[in-house]
Amino acid sequence: MAKPIMAKATAVWLVDNTTISFKQIADFVGMHELEVQGIADGDVAAGVKGFDPVTNNQLTQEEIDKAQASPLYKLTLKFNAAASGEEKRRGPRYTPLSKRQDRPASILWLVKFHPELSDAQVSKLVGTTKPTIQAIRERTHWNIANIQPIDPVALGLCKQSELDGMVQVAAAKKAAEGGVMSDDERRKLVSTEQSLGMDTEPKIPSAIEGLETFSLTADLDDDEDGKEKSDSDFSDAESFFNIPGGANDDEDDTK
Repeated sequence: MAKPIMAKATAVWLVDNTTISFKQIADFVGMHELEVQGIADGDVAAGVKGFDPVTNNQLTQEEIDKAQASPLYKLTLKFNAAASGEEKRRGPRYTPLSKRQDRPASILWLVKFHPELSDAQVSKLVGTTKPTIQAIRERTHWNIANIQPIDPVALGLCKQSELDGMVQVAAAKKAAEGGVMSDDERRKLVSTEQSLGMDTEPKIPSAIEGLETFSLTADLDDDEDGKEKSDSDFSDAESFFNIPGGANDDEDDTK
């Protein structure tokens, strides 16, 4: 239900100028009944000047009369034809002053981990200007040496759902272009939930690529065979010294 502007001041005026119940006023302005009672007692909204809803085109006198006649009647905000179809203001996201110093760090994070995002998408996420984004992309920003990339979601500059939505749009655009993506690029172009749900595949360092099929089993088998063979060759002293049997017989004959 739509609420009137300057709710507290409107409640002050209704308490001072009508006999409408506290519950009816509270429901109309979006306050608690005890707050309205506090206004009547002078404990709440002291010094607040009443705001006439009839003069300011928020209520009609007929609505006030109906509410005064029936305690169960609910006040209805006057329909304003000029406000129908009103579009939300377009433009960069508003960033509080306390968080504006964190925008370069979030821009650097987006540029580094999601380079597929356009300047317009980054600007919409963190509420910055395109020249600033371009300066960080080209590393010509005046403070680029001291900027560390930080997730804009962690900084509170945007929501995770908004970031995921932008990434999904970039993923659809990348797929439409038909470009070949690596595993790392594919993970960057999906939402956080999808990325966490993927199976992680172990990666082999580039320094030892090609050795994944190397095995020591065959060498061990060869060593065992050679050991058995050598044991069989030197099983006794005679074979170890390799003394021919005929030489011993000749010596005995000469003696």
